[in-house]
Amino acid sequence: MERSNNAAVVTVQGLRFGWPGIPLFDLLDWVLPAGLSVVCGEESCGKTTFLRLLSGDLGAERGSIVLHGTADSALAEQVFRTDPRSDAFDAISAQTWWNGLPARYPHFNVRLALDLAHGFALTPHIEKPMYMLSAGSKRKVWLCAAFAAGTALTLIDEPFAALDMASIRFLHGLLEETSSHPERAWLLADHTPPEGLVLQKQLLLPTAH
Repeated sequence: MERSNNAAVVTVQGLRFGWPGIPLFDLLDWVLPAGLSVVCGEESCGKTTFLRLLSGDLGAERGSIVLHGTADSALAEQVFRTDPRSDAFDAISAQTWWNGLPARYPHFNVRLALDLAHGFALTPHIEKPMYMLSAGSKRKVWLCAAFAAGTALTLIDEPFAALDMASIRFLHGLLEETSSHPERAWLLADHTPPEGLVLQKQLLLPTAH
């Protein structure tokens, strides 16, 4: 189900970006409202690249990405995105990583991250170095951080990948709570839209050639 009557959080205008020999976006215009939305498409169509452009990890060749009416790069603290496949934090524990995030995201709520860890059945693992965690547990660490970040824009890549059924149900409940938020936006990237959730907007990307 889709609806798009919430206020705009992000406005994309004339976006152009591609990898060598692989054009992905050519003068893309798109408005992301508050609440829950999704960008979807086949493998290698540019979903993760689009999230990286929105987060400022990549710079566009042309066009603008405006968050809450401001294109100031200092607003990076208002966009949360991490790569759950990254090994950059493998040497530290989830608890240590979460404890350091308020320095980057002023509204990050460590207590909420701990509560979410309980919901994901992750609590016994939060003091372990992350290299010891399974792919599913590592993804839960990232999801706890995403929902505790308190940012205007939260970007989540393949949120359900590698999760057990109990964690999928818990995550589904969290996403239901975000679906009609009046001010903040959550954008998922996945192959298909999630079932049973109210989506404010969907962006279907064509297969890259």
